[in-house]
Parts: sequence; C-alpha cells; structure tokens
Amino acid sequence: MACRARVAPILPHRQVMDAENTVMNKATQHPMLIATLGILFFSMMDAVMKGQALAMGTYNAMFWRMAMGALFVSVLYLPTRPRPASGKVLKIHLIRACLTAVMAYLFFFGLTRVPLAQAIGLSFIAPIITLFLAVPMLGERIGANAKLAAALGFGGVMVVVGGELLAVDAGSDLLGMGAVLASAVMYAINLVLQRMQALIAQPLEIAFYQNTIVFVLLLTGVPFAVAWPANAMQWGGAALAAGLAISSLMLMSLAYRQAEAQRLVSVEYTAFIWAAMLGWWLFAEPVTGRTLLGTGLIVLGCLMSARGQ
Repeated sequence: MACRARVAPILPHRQVMDAENTVMNKATQHPMLIATLGILFFSMMDAVMKGQALAMGTYNAMFWRMAMGALFVSVLYLPTRPRPASGKVLKIHLIRACLTAVMAYLFFFGLTRVPLAQAIGLSFIAPIITLFLAVPMLGERIGANAKLAAALGFGGVMVVVGGELLAVDAGSDLLGMGAVLASAVMYAINLVLQRMQALIAQPLEIAFYQNTIVFVLLLTGVPFAVAWPANAMQWGGAALAAGLAISSLMLMSLAYRQAEAQRLVSVEYTAFIWAAMLGWWLFAEPVTGRTLLGTGLIVLGCLMSARGQ
C-alpha cells in the first residue's frame, strides 16, 4: 500500500453535487469493474477517432472532439457554482492536460497509419513503464516481479514491431508505430498523474479542466489548420467521441480515487480485446498472429506484476 502511505488523500477544496458523491460512494466497492468499463468507453472513443482522423485529419478530429467535450462538461460542471482550482490542484490539472494534448495527437496520428489492435498492443508498454515511474513520483519500490514484467513487455513489443524493423515494405509504417510508442511513454506518465489527480479533485472537475485546457491549447492552431466538419456524420462523430471520452475520464477518475495505480494497471490491457473487435468490425483490420503473440507477452508481464503487488 505504498501509494496510500506516500500520497495522502487531500479533501476536495469545494463542495460538488450530491449526486456525484453518491455515484462515487457506490463505485468504491468495485473499482476494477468501473475501470474496465472506463477502458471500454475509451477504446470505443479510439475507434470513433480513427474514423474521424481518416476523414478530417488528425488535428481537426482532435479539435472538434475537444470543442464538443468542453461544451458538454461545462454544461454539467458550471451550474454547480464551483470555485476555480488553484495551487497544487490547478498545477496538476495543467500538467496533465498539456501532456494529454501531445499524447493524444501522437496516438490518433498513429491510428491513421496502423491497425487499431496493433496500436493498442504497442501502447501496452505504458502500464509497465508506470511501475518504474512510481519510484520517483509516488515513492514506491520495484520488486522482482515488476522487473520481469518489464522484460516481458519489452519482448512483446519486439515481437509486434520486430518484423516491421527487419522487413520494411509497402505495408510497413514505422512512422505510425513510432508515434504510438512515443504516445505510450507519455501515457505512462499520465497514469501516475491520474492517480495523483484523483486524490485531490472530483471526477467532474477533472473532466472539466482536462477538456477545457486541451481545447484552449488547440485553439492556437485555428488560423492554420482548422476546417469545419463537412457533414452531419463528422459532427455526430465529434459529439460521440466527446461523450465517450468524458464518460471514460470520469469512470477512470472514480476508480483511481478508490484503488492504487498498481492495482488498476492490469485493467488497461483489456483495451486490446475491445480494439481487436472494433478494428475487425469497423475497419476490416485483420489481427495477425504476431500481434496476438506480442500482446500476450505484454499481458503476461502485467499479470505477473499485478500478482506480485
């Protein structure tokens, strides 16, 4: 229980709606189930964003998703008459939002170039990296199981991308895979920040600041890259992606508020199941044996790490 010992929960600095607190109290008994549902919504959002990015370009897909998200969450949050975040709370909101902006762009760019299931498989290195980041950021110690998990995770990534590195052909896309891997490293930091953030802010507050700050950052590119959605389907896709992202963010915040990051890391790997199904169903993407084998090694590493904890 190193995380709770080193990072003491801080009471929220303002009152939030009674309904939100009631939902949170009910979620305390099943944080892993709540996190699993959050990952499902996040994977569905990835699938929607892949279609949006292919149709509109990565930047436009992100911009309109965040615009819708900022609008939706403002309608939910602002009527509660909250006090503005300040001090440590605002600092973590800003850091995580800035990290999310870069991380999301790299990942969605990668999704336009590699199959959905393969991208999710490559991103599976993030939870294992998180265990090592927990040392300087949360004061935790790494056991032997965690080190073995990292080795298995690295081996799994090599299985997934090894063929691409050794045989570059018309079907290979090292740029897309590199973007996904860079995003995965940032996502590892994001998981640690998510635990810190969940201890000092309510889920609805987290969703509001993350969506709003990222949207403000994306406004800098409006004169150069933003174009209006071409049809109702693109508008609908932006709204659907925003709704799924907000739902996922709030569910994950609930789960990380009630359980340590190390306990919930293994839930991240359920994303591959959803990604493989959605990629096959929506984009006719085959799931290769190499991707399954590599992902299996990474999942094995995660399970060993979770068992050790």
